[in-house]
Amino acid sequence: MKSTLSMRLGAASIACAMMAAAMPAAAQDPSLRPNFGSVNLNAGFTPDPYTVRITAGGDRNANDASSLGGECVGMITEAPDFRITYGAQQGLALTIRVDSREDTTLVVNGPDGQWYCGDDLQGSLNPGVIYRTPLSGVYDIWVGTYGETPAPAQIRITEMEQ
Repeated sequence: MKSTLSMRLGAASIACAMMAAAMPAAAQDPSLRPNFGSVNLNAGFTPDPYTVRITAGGDRNANDASSLGGECVGMITEAPDFRITYGAQQGLALTIRVDSREDTTLVVNGPDGQWYCGDDLQGSLNPGVIYRTPLSGVYDIWVGTYGETPAPAQIRITEMEQ
């Protein structure tokens, strides 16, 4: 016969495992190394726009991430696709957008620790996030797709396009 302590420990282990399985998996982790590199940019950078080619998409559903509040959409990777360390200047806006032939989405973790989502900027299928008063610091960027198929894309970082 099993001891009462052994039975209690077994029940507690099963309960913990069930709770862990019920919790949503994190879709993104800004502490990971970006898939397509990083750049340091200061206000007034050239060339403007700064562009980087990436492959959009991933195996994580941004909409399932509890930290994003269910507002972001698209299939993304766990690691950011790209990271910008930006030195802001008062009076200059910062726009992060994506160009692709596919319908893509955008998730950005800003220097304030907040999550920003973009989709279909200015009537196009390309997403963007505009920071009218950007902060200095790190911007981690994920580019998602609506389907499971990865898609070629280009991230455009600009202070000129709004």
